[in-house]
Amino acid sequence: MMKHVKSKDETPIAYERRGEGMPLVLIHGAAADHTRWEPVLPELRKKFTVYAVDRRGRGQSGDIEPYALEREFEDVVAVVDSIPGPVNLMGHSFGAICSLEASLRTSNLRKLILYEPPIHVEIRENDSSDALGRMNSYLGVGEREKALLLFLREIVGIPENEIDLLRSLPGWSSRVAVAHTIPREEASVVSYLLNPHRFSQMETPTLLLLGGDSPSFFRAAIETLQEFLPNSRIARMPGQQHAAMETAPKLFLDEVIGFLIGGNDCDK
Repeated sequence: MMKHVKSKDETPIAYERRGEGMPLVLIHGAAADHTRWEPVLPELRKKFTVYAVDRRGRGQSGDIEPYALEREFEDVVAVVDSIPGPVNLMGHSFGAICSLEASLRTSNLRKLILYEPPIHVEIRENDSSDALGRMNSYLGVGEREKALLLFLREIVGIPENEIDLLRSLPGWSSRVAVAHTIPREEASVVSYLLNPHRFSQMETPTLLLLGGDSPSFFRAAIETLQEFLPNSRIARMPGQQHAAMETAPKLFLDEVIGFLIGGNDCDK
């Protein structure tokens, strides 16, 4: 059963709470909802009380126009601050940007995990403007799946074998259903400017997850964050890219659980 908390702008944000142990909040990326964590949820729930969030505009969460990226940060804070802390927070892709920014807006964090936030710290390998235009064309005629596939292939750069895996999972229909939210989020990613010095005093222990075979765009973002986050370290997952929770769940879980139940120091 989904529960709700109201964000700063009164938007209801839904989450599923299950498991036992320290609280762990999960923030999914674009083109997903809380079910994107399904391959790893059974193991996580053995060790943590897991709060799997539906970001605004999908699942059982509400949505308010006009859209603003700042509201996404506030949504994460609303969930984190509603939980007796301290709270562990993990964000994937777009959700990692939301989690990173939320870390500056709450004092209720224990540890933070960021898996490949799509932060522009160098010229991107592919200009997404044309892809976004074609996505909007597909969405305009109701071709949500074609829009989603275009996003995964041309903007995120997910290889075809991983797309085939995603399409075989039960959550694929949920991804298709929220395809209309992708353009606004991608536009926000493009306009998001990282000021690393804002995080120079952040003491929250932070794990930066990186696929060993991920595109240089994600690698540059992770390495920049590691340079400026004082208490952070990178965990490289060999042979993986942007969806290790599906393609290598044991490897993913080993890194996540090891970090969360281990000590508080992150050696550079």
